[in-house]
Amino acid sequence: MIKNSLYLLLFFAVSCREAASPKPAVYSTAEGAINGYDAVAYFIEGKPVKGFDSLSFTWNDAQWKFSSQSNLDSFRNNTSHFAPKYGGYCAYGLSRNYKAQTSPDAWSIVENQLYLNYNKEVQVEWKKDMDNRIAEADKNWPEISDR
Repeated sequence: MIKNSLYLLLFFAVSCREAASPKPAVYSTAEGAINGYDAVAYFIEGKPVKGFDSLSFTWNDAQWKFSSQSNLDSFRNNTSHFAPKYGGYCAYGLSRNYKAQTSPDAWSIVENQLYLNYNKEVQVEWKKDMDNRIAEADKNWPEISDR
């Protein structure tokens, strides 16, 4: 309990600092969108898989990387299905009305949509009330997506 509380406190502190500056619609790092991980692999392989520079695609002002040509083609042909919700920002953070970075290993597929979280500890909290958190994030995202 105390460990989870400390992780959430750290999450909120980092998120509040990050919230001060505008962020693009897609969570990206120097590695690319969603830390350079293959969004399609979460669905196909059931785990995070790092993408390659040679298999990349620009969409929504972000560079998406893939681990296979097949995954790149799948994403290109159906971005609305394979792109993570909320541009790859933390679903828990969005439910609380702010954007926060995500970790590739803190993920869930719910009703055929990919959701990412800040880390596994935050993901545990998100899953405790996932349906309500998704409803809140869905409500918040239109206003937050461009700030």
